[in-house]
Amino acid sequence: MNILIKSATIIDSKSEFHNKTQDLLIENGKISKIATKIKNTNNYQEVKLDNLHISQGWFDSSVCFGEPGFEERETIKNGLKTAASAGFTAAALNANTYPVLDSNSDITFVNTKSHNNAVSLLPIGSLTLGGKGEDLAELYDMHSAGAVAFYDYKKPISNPNLMKIALQYASNFDGLVCSFPQESKISGHGVMNENITSTSLGLKGNPALAEELQVARDLFLLEYTGGKLHIPTISTATSVALIREAKKKKLDVTCSAAIHNLYFTDTVLKDFNTHFKVLPPLRTQEDVDALIEGIKDSTIDMVTSDHNPIDIEQKKIEFDHAEYGTIGLESAFGALQAIFSTKKTIDILTKGKTRFALEQAPINIGNKANITLFNPDTKYSFSQNNIVSKSKNAIFEGEALKGTVYGIISNNKVSLNK
Repeated sequence: MNILIKSATIIDSKSEFHNKTQDLLIENGKISKIATKIKNTNNYQEVKLDNLHISQGWFDSSVCFGEPGFEERETIKNGLKTAASAGFTAAALNANTYPVLDSNSDITFVNTKSHNNAVSLLPIGSLTLGGKGEDLAELYDMHSAGAVAFYDYKKPISNPNLMKIALQYASNFDGLVCSFPQESKISGHGVMNENITSTSLGLKGNPALAEELQVARDLFLLEYTGGKLHIPTISTATSVALIREAKKKKLDVTCSAAIHNLYFTDTVLKDFNTHFKVLPPLRTQEDVDALIEGIKDSTIDMVTSDHNPIDIEQKKIEFDHAEYGTIGLESAFGALQAIFSTKKTIDILTKGKTRFALEQAPINIGNKANITLFNPDTKYSFSQNNIVSKSKNAIFEGEALKGTVYGIISNNKVSLNK
């Protein structure tokens, strides 16, 4: 793959060309030259786009594609197309499938299906057999096949001894254990944040306490066992405070927050719109403010779209019975830019790679080209026309967002949006 990128502003704090507008020559998938002006002497494909900015390729630590088992929601092929169109050169795939990804052959299946694509798909194996939370899955076998972490997607591990053993066992091969932050006996059948809004709507509440108890428990277990722990999609102010204290103790813990939990509060549920039914639920403005502060001071290590396609039959029904989840890849960049500066947004979108065993690739001469192309300044209202996913359950539909993605260059391939 040979290509010449013209007049691109480079946003990459690890590059010597950071904040400079340059031409880039990419030959055989590697950056061979960066200069103010490069002549296209070899008649390579040339990319010249309005207000073009580039950065290291973006990474999402939590996506679901459905396949195998839920192909009506999404397939791996179209999921990769969606990720590329949204600017992501890599994504970690949850075991939110049927059957769940809990064996060497399951991880191999995902790797085979996603092979030779511009987007690197990193499979996350189920922590327990069948995702049932009873017995550990074959963690080392999955690790050997390429699993980057272990997680029962959105299913809390209720047995603390099982989590203790998982942390101890995975530490033998530097494995990353993920634990969904919810104590089920406290959350019960709650479908939204327990607050004045849930009372006024007559919906059962899922209190912040349910999350915070589980976070505290897992941090105590981590302190006892050692190992590596990732807590995905925290949503409360107290969770941020607990993890901040754990990091001061030098515990090997990371965490993420979902973009929609930084943007919306539970007050948007007044119309019972099931697009807003997510897990963890949308919380209060105090929680949103604490999450944003946690991102700014690096208590929260990464932000995820928590992309979870759900078919219309499971979403367009009574609120109590609707499935949790929203698609988020397509809206991720625009939503983050509605909250943060472009520089901070790019920092957020390029963090978390090393935690999930992914190599960093700064935009410097001699490095592999792993690049996202975008225009940070366009403004638009997110609509169905912006959705590439098979499922259309978009929490950001109708929201005013900022920034357009042009495409990606990665894995010696070019994927540009038309």
